[in-house]
Amino acid sequence: MNAPAHLPSASVVLPAEDLTGAFAGTPARVRPRRRYPVRFLLALGFLAVLVLVALAPGLFTAYDPLAGDFSATLQAPGWAHPFGTDRLGRDVLARTLHGTRYSLLIGLGGMAVSATAGAFLGILAGQRSRLLDEATSRIFDVLSSFPGVLLAMLVVTFLGQGMANIALAVGIAGIPKFGRVVRAQTQLVRGADYVTQAAIYGLGRGRIFLHHVLPNVLVAVPVIATLYIGNTILIVSGLSFLGLGPQPPTPEWGVMLAESRDVLRVAWWPGVFPGAAITLTVIAFTITGAVLQKKFEGRIA
Repeated sequence: MNAPAHLPSASVVLPAEDLTGAFAGTPARVRPRRRYPVRFLLALGFLAVLVLVALAPGLFTAYDPLAGDFSATLQAPGWAHPFGTDRLGRDVLARTLHGTRYSLLIGLGGMAVSATAGAFLGILAGQRSRLLDEATSRIFDVLSSFPGVLLAMLVVTFLGQGMANIALAVGIAGIPKFGRVVRAQTQLVRGADYVTQAAIYGLGRGRIFLHHVLPNVLVAVPVIATLYIGNTILIVSGLSFLGLGPQPPTPEWGVMLAESRDVLRVAWWPGVFPGAAITLTVIAFTITGAVLQKKFEGRIA
């Protein structure tokens, strides 16, 4: 009986150079690294410092923003007073830093009012009810017919001064900006395929709204808020400049601008530094909001 013939092995060993060639055309998938623009990182860093200053301004200056020194009035910027002093001898740096808290607090409060009321009305307008859509659209049209500062002035005149009333006034002025975007977003999401399929599978309207519509609608709110908060700070400063916001000697940026008018010809620093603080803050929020808007592009109507 002949010995069984040896069958050739199924495994084939390739030379090293063949292995290299075989894998050369199939590189491993490397997830691209997300890179943010330098301007976004700078804006984010500035806003982080701004929040820290608002929370603890005493870490950055030892001067009392309300304490005056009549022997040191209108001193130019120097080692003792980096931003100089105002007409009452108060340190401009200390007042600018402490003013961050008031401007941000009122601005954030106004933005919260705008976002909450605007999102609520926008969701109502986005429902399949012509009556609700017409009613909320008319509200947006009426509020939009007034410039933001003028509408805020009317509300403050009617309600009276005070931080809460100013925040409410600024918030009412911003309702249409949030409401119209949320309305469009609601209509877009309600017509999406996944919402239609959820209804076909028998999900109730309430469950579809809570689990599918609402989360995809509210994704637009933080982006609009970041873009709008700079505008709220401008309105707050404008009201203060006109005497309808926080009153002297409160260290608020608009108040400081108003107080600097009388000495602007002889001393530029009491007005330039708070003005620069307003400008840089608005720019930082605008850049941050623009980058976020681009990131969520396609998900926001």
